[in-house]
Amino acid sequence: MKIGIPKEILSGENRVSATPETVRKYVADGMQVLVERGAGLGSHFLDEDYVSAGAKIIDDVEELYAQVDLILKVKEPMFNQTKNKHEIEMMKEGQYIITFLHPASPPNHSMVKLLAKQKVTGLTLDGIPRISRAQHMDALTSMSTCAGYKGIIMAADSLSKFIPQLFTAVGMIKPANVLIIGTGVAGLQAIATAKRLGAVVYAADIRPDAVEQAKSLGAKIIDTNIPADKAIGEGGYAKSLSEELLNQERVALLEAVKEADIIFLSALVPGKVAPILITEDMVKQMKQGSVIVDVSIDQGGNCELTVPGEIVTRHGVIINGIKNLPGHIPNTSTTMFANNVYNLVKYLTKDGKINLDLNDEIVKGILVTYNGQIVHEGTLEAMNGK
Repeated sequence: MKIGIPKEILSGENRVSATPETVRKYVADGMQVLVERGAGLGSHFLDEDYVSAGAKIIDDVEELYAQVDLILKVKEPMFNQTKNKHEIEMMKEGQYIITFLHPASPPNHSMVKLLAKQKVTGLTLDGIPRISRAQHMDALTSMSTCAGYKGIIMAADSLSKFIPQLFTAVGMIKPANVLIIGTGVAGLQAIATAKRLGAVVYAADIRPDAVEQAKSLGAKIIDTNIPADKAIGEGGYAKSLSEELLNQERVALLEAVKEADIIFLSALVPGKVAPILITEDMVKQMKQGSVIVDVSIDQGGNCELTVPGEIVTRHGVIINGIKNLPGHIPNTSTTMFANNVYNLVKYLTKDGKINLDLNDEIVKGILVTYNGQIVHEGTLEAMNGK
């Protein structure tokens, strides 16, 4: 089996889907690996290192697509300006692609339909189920870990004061207050990072289990007063709340919001627009120079004033809506991502070829297009059967 590693074409995307380390593993497993020239430079992996690991460097990405059986990417296929054609148009019937397709997202529906039309089998990393045997394949969790870390580092960089408590010749400087709203994977890493920096950390989540995890990391808990039966959905994820319960949660958060120097927002509901937990009126009551980092922005954002992809100042508060935070630490995020993908490929491969067991829970979760059809349940639901 031939595996293709193209260079990511999204502007500012520095990650790549394989490292020299994972290439070496693929080669040891009997596979051939083709890497587009310069694909790893943004994450500090050199062409010569890929060659040393056993890869072949390809100058023309169209030639790479033409030769391989399996394509590994970080981002979904998109229009290649240099080639003046969509990446999918360079693919061929019977090929496989593994990447973050985010197929249920409306902006990606036309891309998914094109994959099906081209009879490419699409496997999406955001569909990996949260089960123990899939943990080492779960790139979404890995990237959330990166986002939690980098989000706090970016907030610290924007903050105009020290984070830790300091004792100086002119007296004691109090530690910064950090409020984490949403204590999933990203939120827990944000708590741990803020604690390492010396902040006083507060946390809130509507799910009791998530609250317990936050408490175990040393966060002080803000009670949202949301009943567990209204908060917890399928798989332990958060449920959508009624506007009445959302208002109740905002009231519970308000005092902590007023005192916060940094607020990290990562509250999400699977398949839904992110709930607005910080309104403009709440921002107006925050301290001048405080910082909000809204990592839920890909699903609309938890703050009413977050601008997608930008850092803005509103009512004296710095609001960071920068997307793709894992791409801002590309070496580590690539290393984690590439190992997740290798583990998935290893799991799906039998006798040197991809072998999909359509009854397998992991395959069911990730399979988007198959035999020219869209088969992903969430995507079909989002498309309303169209």
